[in-house]
Amino acid sequence: MQALAQWAYQMLGLRLSRRQIEAFLRYERLLLEWNQRINLTAICNPEMIRIKHFLDSLTCLLVIPESPPQRAIDVGTGAGFPGLALKIAYPSLTLTLVESVGKKADFCRVVVEELGLSAVTVVNARAEDVAHLPDHRERYDWAIARAVANLSTLVEYLLPFVRVGGTVLAMKGETAPVEVHQAERAIEILGGKVRRLIPVHLPQVAEDRYLVIVDKIAATPPQYPRKVGIPEKRPLK
Repeated sequence: MQALAQWAYQMLGLRLSRRQIEAFLRYERLLLEWNQRINLTAICNPEMIRIKHFLDSLTCLLVIPESPPQRAIDVGTGAGFPGLALKIAYPSLTLTLVESVGKKADFCRVVVEELGLSAVTVVNARAEDVAHLPDHRERYDWAIARAVANLSTLVEYLLPFVRVGGTVLAMKGETAPVEVHQAERAIEILGGKVRRLIPVHLPQVAEDRYLVIVDKIAATPPQYPRKVGIPEKRPLK
């Protein structure tokens, strides 16, 4: 786990405390333990977990320090990435995790309890439904997602959660530049504007990765997101 601390400092300028390192270690143990019973991740090597899950999640800090969020939502969090890793790094963060698969949501709740993380809410539901609830619609400084959907679909999930003046952060692979071009119209319809793409290079990982940053400049029309499944089947064009 010391390697994670070194990478975090070298890449991100983040100094992880002993308590934070211990939290990541406990998180890793829970992930490996639960992964024997339910499919949480295909990555079972501890070093790769630290790189492809923990460090990858923390690369959000390349963007977030520009305007540290008070309230963030992680949509399609799966086993808690990137949200719970960011919570460990930012203990003051008020965090909501949205996960439609019940067993994965249960795992996230166990991690929150075992690590003693405060101000974390786990919502077991579809993003299309949650985004229409008054407690969640346009209430967040940041909406974040990793490897959830094509960007044209993903922005329909994320932008409704963000207040005007807030930010969407999509963690994408090597197709990000093409996806941004294809999603320009959808982003405009939903009240967003692309700020920038940031390339990310992880140690021992060959493929290119990107952080796509979209600013919320206008309210999202009330009909979005559309009903469950429609954003994926018929992305906005």
